Order: sequence, then structure tokens, then C-alpha cells
Amino acid sequence: MGRRALLTGLIALIALVAPPAAGVAQAPPSDTVWLCLPSETPNPCLESNETTVTAPDGATTVENPPFARKPKFDCFYVYPTVSGQPATNADKSIDPEQIAIAQYQAARFSTQCRVYAPIYRQLTLAAIFTNSSEGQADAIRLAYSDVRAAWRDYLANHNRGRPFVLIGHSQGTGMLTGLLRKQIEPHPRVLERMVSALLLGGNVTTDRGSDTGGSFRRVPTCQGPKQFGCVVAYSIFNETPPDDTKFGRSTGRFADVFGLPSGPDQEVVCTNPADLAGGGPVPVGSLIRSEPFPGALGVGLTILYGGPPPTAPTPWLVPRDRYTAECVTENEAHVLMATPIGDSNPLNPSPDATWGLHLADVNLPLANLVALVKRQAKAYARDTLSR
Repeated sequence: MGRRALLTGLIALIALVAPPAAGVAQAPPSDTVWLCLPSETPNPCLESNETTVTAPDGATTVENPPFARKPKFDCFYVYPTVSGQPATNADKSIDPEQIAIAQYQAARFSTQCRVYAPIYRQLTLAAIFTNSSEGQADAIRLAYSDVRAAWRDYLANHNRGRPFVLIGHSQGTGMLTGLLRKQIEPHPRVLERMVSALLLGGNVTTDRGSDTGGSFRRVPTCQGPKQFGCVVAYSIFNETPPDDTKFGRSTGRFADVFGLPSGPDQEVVCTNPADLAGGGPVPVGSLIRSEPFPGALGVGLTILYGGPPPTAPTPWLVPRDRYTAECVTENEAHVLMATPIGDSNPLNPSPDATWGLHLADVNLPLANLVALVKRQAKAYARDTLSR
């Protein structure tokens, strides 16, 4: 099947769920529904870490990294847009897409931290492609109310004064950007417990030429692996972003909702998780799941890989394909540019060039992200002991 046919299939699949787009759900917020909660099962963030590692010459080995036995910090994860439900806002059902995205993006962090991931009434795939900007804004506010309530639940009943990392992607990054700005920054005793915030694929901004300002009043971008209390943010591309790119420029559906600065004085953040100091292109460590992703995003991943994604007999795999990444500014967009090493598979923008490699934002450098929060947490612990 060609790429054009796959893209047509993706649009058609979204269209199947799009027609009702039946307004914003009006049910009052309920108690938190946890997708991942360390004390409960089933838990998609606490499943097998068995990994097939493929070397550049094709030879394979199997690794099985352990979960953290007594983790010293927590991770609060908010997932991206995955819901295939037909309404503007999803309900709080735990669907296959939510389970899969927790496995793909959040589970590997359980080797370092206790992962908490709430279900929220997110803006659905159907609504993103069919609703007006006004309708989307109302839906974002409802979704955020769930994330805010889950955060307060976490602080009141689970955190117990522990340090934490925020992890989000796409819509999840939008939610956590609002949360950090409105619920964490104004409370110094909470902010001082933040190890870092991984806010990926969501146009986080700073004042131009600065590592502060923009999306956050006090929290800077991360400039080195031993820095903590800072933000890691980027969007991955592998070709020059087009004029109508969705990422890399200070625009986005969340800015107006959360009252974030925008305009020419703002610059979208790019921090390379494999080299926060910002040198030249460096190799990144990919970690991907071996099972197919359900629903429309599964079609999007097929476009990304130009065919079926890599697979293995274990739940995780390190693919043979290797890439470098470097923060660049091209066509006035500040993005993390990925380049294949040697004869590695050149990935495709998905669903089209305006999105870049958005579907790979987390997994392409996932090994680097996991290693980074480990280093940041150690630096945080050393600083806390020295006070």
C-alpha cells in the first residue's frame, strides 16, 4: 500500500468517528480514573520490560531492565490525543488506545519512578480534525479540569512530599503547560519538588534569546543533564518544516486557553534530550513497542515507517535503524532535526509534512529521556541532602 493510500485511509478512519462531534460532554467531573496507579492492577505502566536489541549488523540480544524497586521520585504522565471516540470530548473509559499509549510512552519510566497517569476527557481525534477553534477551546477547558482535579488528587493522596517529574506529549503537553503555569509555579513548596518537566511536541515557548519567560514565569529550560527544576521540550522533524507547520513556531490551540504569551517575541523551545548543552548532531536511543498500535494512530505509524513498524518477539525493541538529532532553526521554526545514520530507514512525516515526526517525539529518543530523568533525580537528591 502506498503512502497516499495510507494517508487516505487515516483520514477516512478519523472521518468514521468524526460525524457526531456531539458537543462538549456536560457530565460533572467525577473522581479520578487512573490509567496507571502504582498500587493497583492492571497497570499498563508496570508490564514487561523485556527488550530485543538489534545491532546495526542485524544481530540481536535480549535485555530485561528491572523496574525501580524503591523509586525516590514520581512521574505524573498525561497522554497525547489518542481517543477515537465520536464526541468532542472523550469520556473516562479506559479504551485500548489509552492502554497502548501508556505502554508506548510512559511504561519505560517505571524503571526510574512511580508512574501516575490519569484518564481525562480529552479533545478527541475527531474534534481536532473537524471542530471549530471555539469548540476546541471549550473542549480543552473541560479536559484541563480533569487533569487539574487528578493533580490535586495526586498531591493530596499519593505524593506525600516526594519529588516528581511531569511527562506529557502533544495534548498532554498542553495540559501540563497549563498545570505548571497555573497550579505549580504559584506554589513554591510544590515547585521546589519538581525534578523536571518533559513537555514534548507542544510548542512550549520562552522569551526570544532567553531560557526563561514565555510559557512559564519562573521555570527555565534545561541546559545540562545535572540541572533540575527545568523543562525539556522539542518537536521532531526530518525535513524543513513547511510554512503551515503545526510545530516549531509560537502558535497553538492551547496558548489562548491558558493565557500564554505569543507572537514574534516568543521562541519555541528545543532542548535535545541527548545533548542538553546543544552541540552538533548526536545519536539518540530509540525504544519502541513491538505490538501494533490500535485505531487511527496505528495507520499514522504505518505512514511514519513507510510500511509496518518494526516488530520483535519481546514487548520492546531497539531497532536496527539509528538516528542523530540536533536542534535547528529552519524556515523560522525551531525543531529537533533527526537524520538517519548510514542506511537506516528514512522516516516519513505523518500524517503529513505539517506534523513532522510528531508520532515519534517520545519513542525516537526514549532511552535518552529515561536516562535524563535518572540523572536529574540524582542531582536533585544531592542538592536536597546538601541543604
